[in-house]
Amino acid sequence: MSISTRRASQLSTVVHILLCTFALALPPLACAGGGKDEGRGQTDRTDAARPFRVALLTPGPISDQSWNGGAYEGLQRIRDSLGAQISHIQTKTPAEFEENFRQYGAQGYDLVIGHGFEFQDAAVRVAPDFPKTIYVTTSGNRTGPNVAGIEFGFGDASYLAGMIAGAVSKSGVVGCIGGTELPPVKRSFEAFADGARAVNPRVRVLTSYIGDWDDAGAGKEQAIAQIGQRADVIFQNADAAGLGVFQAARERKGVYVIGSNANQNGVAPTVTLGSVVIDLPHAFLSVAREVKERRFTPRVINLGTPEDVVRLVLNTPLESAIPATTRTTVDSLERLMKAGKLTVDSAR
Repeated sequence: MSISTRRASQLSTVVHILLCTFALALPPLACAGGGKDEGRGQTDRTDAARPFRVALLTPGPISDQSWNGGAYEGLQRIRDSLGAQISHIQTKTPAEFEENFRQYGAQGYDLVIGHGFEFQDAAVRVAPDFPKTIYVTTSGNRTGPNVAGIEFGFGDASYLAGMIAGAVSKSGVVGCIGGTELPPVKRSFEAFADGARAVNPRVRVLTSYIGDWDDAGAGKEQAIAQIGQRADVIFQNADAAGLGVFQAARERKGVYVIGSNANQNGVAPTVTLGSVVIDLPHAFLSVAREVKERRFTPRVINLGTPEDVVRLVLNTPLESAIPATTRTTVDSLERLMKAGKLTVDSAR
């Protein structure tokens, strides 16, 4: 984490007030198979006759109630709001990323979304061959004449989730479980750890990666391993594999989970403290509307707490498990984050 010298004095005042009020030691925060012939083969149609077409590639099943499910809801929102023709394919390997990007480009799709950091290389390779198709990758920061990325400011809400975990933990041990060690996931876990240490400087933070995004059994095994090391609050970001973390918590008394990407509070409501939610439908619709209206400029689009795209959503029935002073402090910090006056240097 780093402190922005531009607003250091402003931040110092904010933190001082919070420390005096709630006696919390906050860590540093920063203020706020184709080819070029296929491309030439894209159909030229008049705007009046040409339907708006949008495709989505996800790296896992849309039944995960998380990252991929939220993306599919976004695709459906585009269909319902913009009258788009939509298509979805679940992909597994980088070769499939490129193959399907090319397929949609050759078919003349207007917008193709690769849902994840891992889609960037394929998008950059394929896009020049299909200049009439806009390629967007989520969690991406690569751009080109028809390539854009959406970076989600996951750090702010992850930090707040860490504060909740640090306050609720009775053992002084909390955990993070991810699918694979993608840079955005790693950064969100770092923000979570800093938040936990804000309320308990001696808290121990365990971090492990399953090596898979789909294997719920492996997710459960990782959770059991962390519980065996006394972790009693686990922040999971593992898509379908993360469902196993909820299962493990349900089977162990006194263990809580914090969900991610979608609102997972209903997955296991008796053990879920809250979820770090990305409003993927809102983000996808905003981008698609720009593309349809021919006013889209390829760029890195940053969406987070100030845009109300990423937020911490607590599970109301379990709010009483969170100390009142912590809830009050989290609410105060969240208001500052939404106003763009306070942020952590992390993103998914």
